[in-house]
Amino acid sequence: MITVRGVELRAGARVLLSDLSFTVSPGDRIGLVGRNGAGKTTLMTALAGATGPAAGTITRTGPVGFLAQDSRAADPAVTVTDRILSARGLDRALRALRAAEAAMARAARPAELERAMAAYARAEAAFQAGGGYAAEAEAARVAAGLGLPDRVLTEPVGTLSGGQRRRVELARILFAGLAGNGGTLLLDEPTNHLDADSVAWLRTFLHGHQGGLVVISHDTALLADVVNRVFHLDPTRATIDVHNTGWHTYLAQRESDERRRTRERAGAERKAAALHAQADRMKARSATAVMARSMARRADRLLAGLEPARRTERTARIRLPEPAPCGRTPLGAVGLAKSYGDHRVLDGVDLAVDRGSRLVILGLNGAGKTTLLRILAGAEAPDAGRVVHGHGLRLGYFAQEHDTLDAARTVRENLAAAAPHLTDGEARHVLGAFLFGGDDADKPAGVLSGGEKTRLALAGLVHGGANVLLLDEPTNNLDPASRAEVLAAVGAYPGAIVMVTHDESALDALRPDRVLLLPDADEDLWSEDYRDLISLA
Repeated sequence: MITVRGVELRAGARVLLSDLSFTVSPGDRIGLVGRNGAGKTTLMTALAGATGPAAGTITRTGPVGFLAQDSRAADPAVTVTDRILSARGLDRALRALRAAEAAMARAARPAELERAMAAYARAEAAFQAGGGYAAEAEAARVAAGLGLPDRVLTEPVGTLSGGQRRRVELARILFAGLAGNGGTLLLDEPTNHLDADSVAWLRTFLHGHQGGLVVISHDTALLADVVNRVFHLDPTRATIDVHNTGWHTYLAQRESDERRRTRERAGAERKAAALHAQADRMKARSATAVMARSMARRADRLLAGLEPARRTERTARIRLPEPAPCGRTPLGAVGLAKSYGDHRVLDGVDLAVDRGSRLVILGLNGAGKTTLLRILAGAEAPDAGRVVHGHGLRLGYFAQEHDTLDAARTVRENLAAAAPHLTDGEARHVLGAFLFGGDDADKPAGVLSGGEKTRLALAGLVHGGANVLLLDEPTNNLDPASRAEVLAAVGAYPGAIVMVTHDESALDALRPDRVLLLPDADEDLWSEDYRDLISLA
């Protein structure tokens, strides 16, 4: 259980949320919703104990499992199996067991063998106490449920794609066994990078979870299927609206409340206007001046007693750049190959990106989609083959893991690095259009939420004059309004786009003319027959 009392959360000097008090009890499945930048991720990290509140207390009773948006927390040299087992400390026991086995094999004298056998007995006891080989099989089942193939279980985490690393972290949290001991799951965008089968498996798992759950997600289908309480973060009032209902009831209730507030305000404003008008007519005469002042005070009380009007939430104004002039084929690739250890990710990829063309790259997680975009962007070198830059090429790259952002630099410094031609005033104007106003421009990029990082990365793209855009999951972590802006910008962009996406709406905005299928590197003209692969990719 998690108990929150009188908590205030800040982003720099700005108060995000204040005077928060609530509990997360076993059986609570809470959907944490609100616009990007409202404070969802800040609240989630505070609930997990990763950061502290500016005021108030957060008390955690029992274990807490936290899936953060950043999937790069693990040691890249650790194997996938060991990373999942580490949720119960079994990775250490398993390594001790292997070391003892090796020591027994090397033992040349009876005393050495006896010490190695004693170490093996201690390691085996610790391993069995944590569930032993049955736990290993359970970890493999969780990994399989989330779409991680058997072959990756023995590979280092650092060799995996961003989507696969995300699945490993989610598998680790779920494997911790929190459902059986009253623990609390804190999941920040858990469906990012999951295919349709894995999302269905996750929904089933969460339905069976007996502990508490807090989930941030822009997947409304997941929220509708799983949550029984909704916490809406309102940045205009720095508070949370608590709705002890399911998702659909929350939406209907919220719409009904908004209509009621509109009616009440309109009625009160009419009455107040009539009272003020009557008071104005009466105040000039000494006999009625006192009554006039009383009427005016009554009108003011009518308006003061209303709930504050909800301000329309701003949306980032996203317009992709007018592409710089270029030759007929500004970007190409010949025979690209890339391996991580013994696993060949790309093998003989040939590619020609013509001026204004629209290419979608499809393939299962781990098929090499992100790796290909990183190589095309120059962020990674191929083992074989080469990238060909045509006449006038200007690349814009949106990285799935926001690799193009420097976490130590401020928001303004990151934009300056991406668009050095902008003056400081112009840069601040651009950031304002992307909802980074005032002190937000001076925040380190490392403290931004996933949606805010997406907006910042897109702000850098907008003013780069690119004629070829490489977009890797550009709609991840975005609230519906910001996502709609991005999709409209993609649809209107006249330059060439190479896109990786799990989002069918992004596919509709892209209107691809060609498709590249990985890992086989087969290129074909786009056909609606390929659409079903989007949800599987």
